[in-house]
Amino acid sequence: MLGLVKKIFGDSNEREVKKMFRRVEKINQMEPEYEAMTDDQLREKTAEFKARLANGEDLDKILNEAFAVVREGSKRVLGMRHFDVQLIGGMVLQEGRISEMKTGEGKTLVATLATYLNALLGKGVHIITVNDYLAERDSSIMGQLYNFLGLTVGLNKNGLTPEEKRAAYNCDITYGTNNEFGFDYLRDNMVLYKEQMVQRPLFFAIIDEVDSILVDEARTPLIISGAANRSNELYYISSHFVKRLEVETDYTIDEKLKIVSLTDDGVVKVEKAFNIDNLYDTAHMTLNHHIMSALKAQVLFKRDVDYVVQDGEVIIVDEFTGRLMVGRRYSEGLHQAIEAKEGLKVQSESMTLATITLQNYFRMYQKLSGMTGTAKTEEEEFKKIYGLDVVVIPTNRPIQRQDLPDLIFKTEAAKYRAVVNEIVERHKNGQPVLVGTISIENSERLSVMLRQKGVPHNVLNAKQHEREAEIIARAGQYGAVTIATNMAGRGTDIQLGEGVADLGGLHILGTERHESRRIDNQLRGRAGRQGDRGSSQFFLSLQDELMRRFGAENIMNMMDRLGMEEDMPIESRLVSRAVESAQKRVEGSNFDARKVVLQYDDVMNQQREVIYKQRRDILEQENLSDVVLGMINSVIERNVEAYCPKDEVPEDWKLDELVEAANNGFLREETVTLKDLKGKEAEEILEFLKAEAERQYHAREGEIPEMIREFEKVVVLRAVDSKWMDHIDAMEQLRQGIHLRAYAQNDPLREYQFEGFEMFQAMVASVEEEVAMYIMKAEVSQNLERQEVVKGQAGGQESLKTSGPSEQPPVGDNDEDQMNRAQRRAADQEKKRNLKRIR
Repeated sequence: MLGLVKKIFGDSNEREVKKMFRRVEKINQMEPEYEAMTDDQLREKTAEFKARLANGEDLDKILNEAFAVVREGSKRVLGMRHFDVQLIGGMVLQEGRISEMKTGEGKTLVATLATYLNALLGKGVHIITVNDYLAERDSSIMGQLYNFLGLTVGLNKNGLTPEEKRAAYNCDITYGTNNEFGFDYLRDNMVLYKEQMVQRPLFFAIIDEVDSILVDEARTPLIISGAANRSNELYYISSHFVKRLEVETDYTIDEKLKIVSLTDDGVVKVEKAFNIDNLYDTAHMTLNHHIMSALKAQVLFKRDVDYVVQDGEVIIVDEFTGRLMVGRRYSEGLHQAIEAKEGLKVQSESMTLATITLQNYFRMYQKLSGMTGTAKTEEEEFKKIYGLDVVVIPTNRPIQRQDLPDLIFKTEAAKYRAVVNEIVERHKNGQPVLVGTISIENSERLSVMLRQKGVPHNVLNAKQHEREAEIIARAGQYGAVTIATNMAGRGTDIQLGEGVADLGGLHILGTERHESRRIDNQLRGRAGRQGDRGSSQFFLSLQDELMRRFGAENIMNMMDRLGMEEDMPIESRLVSRAVESAQKRVEGSNFDARKVVLQYDDVMNQQREVIYKQRRDILEQENLSDVVLGMINSVIERNVEAYCPKDEVPEDWKLDELVEAANNGFLREETVTLKDLKGKEAEEILEFLKAEAERQYHAREGEIPEMIREFEKVVVLRAVDSKWMDHIDAMEQLRQGIHLRAYAQNDPLREYQFEGFEMFQAMVASVEEEVAMYIMKAEVSQNLERQEVVKGQAGGQESLKTSGPSEQPPVGDNDEDQMNRAQRRAADQEKKRNLKRIR
């Protein structure tokens, strides 16, 4: 049916591309005119375009001319002329969409078109790449073109000072990685002075390898964390204990979902070993958490697959790219459990100070677009989460790569023997071979087998990533054999050596199917660039993880019945379809997991936007008196409502408690008496207390006129930051346990939204009470200084990095004791109010 519709109406992607080709023809007609210009005349077009935009013309109106300028500038500076299909890719980016372009089609050059056009507005264009190497390479090479055309280019990388980062962001075009941009956003919302902020408002981002960043890495929120003070001894004890547990008897594993659970017998063993009655008693939550973390570390996370151990540290391996994620840590105690399992020093756990998902960060840009070789399989996710659709751009030359059918072997050992034999045969003929593996462990296993056969080769995995560009550059040379972990986002083209095309071009040999079709397609796409010859084939076994998880048993039984030899492969379209079906199911499951992460973060995101806006307002305003008085009035309203409720008669009001709360909380001590409040209506009491608070506040201004404004900022920032950090931690705790509500037939997400809102309201009230108390009661020293509540370091959800011990700096050097006393009084008042609410 779909085929018939396409025949009658045409493919929508094809129609759009044809429409853009008509525009390309107009740009091509301009080429002679721009070729005739001098360099200065070409450069002057930038100032002309800026003036036209300032006078009301829109980007689309000048697109043809701007693209013609960029193409001509590229010819002169870089020696590269944009192909017609690259112009189409640039148009797609300008429209805020995703350009799917095959490997070797020149995505980096495509980006220059939309980048130049949007940079003319002077709001800053961000080019997001997957690693620092690519950001540095592209900013250096493409920067020559932008500089020639009169635009400035900045490189945002880790380790820059705030001044250097600010300079990079103030450029017309800024290159950097997704994590660096995201962490800068979080850091900007933790600064103490507005001058310390580095980012401008987020305008337009072009994301290279958009599927890698917005899909693969979107499961990992960005987190800035600080140290939490907890004992590490229990990690070692738990790790030692779980090694005595037996699979199926004491615990079960769900390989599809990667979940491990204790059986009833396992629970009994834990209770006996630790001498407790009930493992699921709330008193034993810490022990339960440690046992489950140790069990996950023991059975679900494998050394040299999920992580490596280097220099006494556990370093996570990115499952999609095979890169080492140095400095990143698993959260919720899992990283510590792995350290204990490996007999290493257990690092301190950490608390979250600031966090955001990549989805919510990138959705803040006014306009977003991206490029990749493989996006169509994830188009639904791009559309639903980011509002981005995918346009497949035709290749400049027809693809000549031959994709051979999968070969399926009975055992993994047989598969690897066949892989080695295949490599040996092709190597004899001089044909270069690129071998794709899923894990470091498998790449090194294959390397050993090839050495035994005397085949010279290079290994590119996370342990050798610093030699990556050099290894990849040689992968297409005569006789080259290269073993590589997943090729996602490597960003380096493989060019064929002399005479290699006559031998069939580069041959891609996949040793296992990845759970994502995109990763397989990326590996295949390394061959056959720009119309080169090439070929690809996957060798699978029924013992591969993907096959084992999805129905390999039936095929194994069939092979046994047919009496097939171990080394004899089957080549079956049925099996290939089954593999693709399994991949689609896993992709769907992963999409659902990312959606859940986002749904929960959306709750936090609404709260984060409120806090960050309030925080920015505090930094930007010179005078906070209205803000502070507003907070004090909110505190008074809550107190009057608590002690003089409308549904009670005045005789039942707790006026004595209200007097105590006022004198200890938001007013100077002994300034309000019971006599002042007796006989008044609730509204009169409210107005009396507000008037008294305002009088005292203005008196306070008179006491320290030269310091009051800075004092207010110090107090408000400290209250907001400390309470917000506690709130993030509390929300994370709620998030971890909320799934249990499902057992009571409640929707965990709705419960999280409802309780999260209540917790946020309570946090706002707590901020206001702390500000009111400090403003009215704290003594102020001469050396006021804003200080961070806790020093934080950047990481990711599976990547928490700890810092030094938490510090609570005083408002002034001599004010600590008084603030502590004020805090204790506030805590006492809160207890009394809570008791009253319970009554």
